[in-house]
Amino acid sequence: MIRLFVNDELKAGAPIAPGMEASRYLIAVMRLAIGSEVLLFNGRDGEWRATVVDPDKRRCRLTVGSRVRAQETGPDLTLVMALVKRGRLETIIEKAAELGAARVQLVLTRRTNADKANVERLQAIAIEAAEQTGRLDVPEILPPVKLSKLIEAWDSTRRLMFCDETGGAPVLQALSGAEGGPWAILIGPEGGFDPEEAERLRAMDCASVVSLGPRILRADTAAISAMTLWQASVGDWRG
Repeated sequence: MIRLFVNDELKAGAPIAPGMEASRYLIAVMRLAIGSEVLLFNGRDGEWRATVVDPDKRRCRLTVGSRVRAQETGPDLTLVMALVKRGRLETIIEKAAELGAARVQLVLTRRTNADKANVERLQAIAIEAAEQTGRLDVPEILPPVKLSKLIEAWDSTRRLMFCDETGGAPVLQALSGAEGGPWAILIGPEGGFDPEEAERLRAMDCASVVSLGPRILRADTAAISAMTLWQASVGDWRG
């Protein structure tokens, strides 16, 4: 069944009017008609069944029925991602949503090879990925900040898995015995971290410095690998 993220409050009998793009997708692309059912979620109220009552492809209308799943929250995981080229960054956002990240904080480092990001488009990609994966929330995409500012304002209660291309402990070893709670994974730009940046990161009391293996990984591969290993060790893949 089609899943759709909405910002509206979800409760039995509530009318929902998706935007033009969502309406066109439901009616013109998926060819839903009066009486067709979809699943709705908003990240707050769980997942609800809804019925098409007006199949206008420019502004269709739905009526909310019964709740099928209560709201759930995933792990408190932030992916801190240096800006990379658009195509790879979009892939990273999609996979971060699929792999359960709660948010993605974009960051500017000294060797970042991109200087801007279309946060609105990246958020739309995250929403689409959340719709397809069955999760009941959508990761928040946060605008880019300088790495130095991020380090200065870091909440020390959030553990940091610093993926350092110059070396560190194997991930599974570094995370052995680690517990859940607030975590972040930091992936640098394709040019790597500046030595001074790496030194500051290694000096953080909350940081676990890890290696992602003997081969040089592109940023998107590194992000996916790191999140996968973290989920298997500390996150909600443990059953």
